[in-house]
Amino acid sequence: MAKKVIKRDGTKEDFDGEKMRKSIEVAAISAGLSMDRTNELVNQILDVVLKAANDKEEIATSELSESVFSQLNTIEPKMAELWKQYEEEKRHRSAEKINP
Repeated sequence: MAKKVIKRDGTKEDFDGEKMRKSIEVAAISAGLSMDRTNELVNQILDVVLKAANDKEEIATSELSESVFSQLNTIEPKMAELWKQYEEEKRHRSAEKINP
């Protein structure tokens, strides 16, 4: 399993699957999915994404994001767009913190 995540600014932090889980859950809730469907999707997507990260020591957040988006786009296209918007807003907020 990847032990480190390389963030967009080049910094590294410990891999935390819970962060990924939460971002997928936010998109699912925004898409109006039931909790059962949300949990099903989160588990299904995390399983695929974590398997991809399994063979690496480090993985870029962009690679993780693309993997999640690809899975969502196949399974729940509406949710994929909401998740992408959420991720873009999160990046925008991070950029504002760095360059107020």
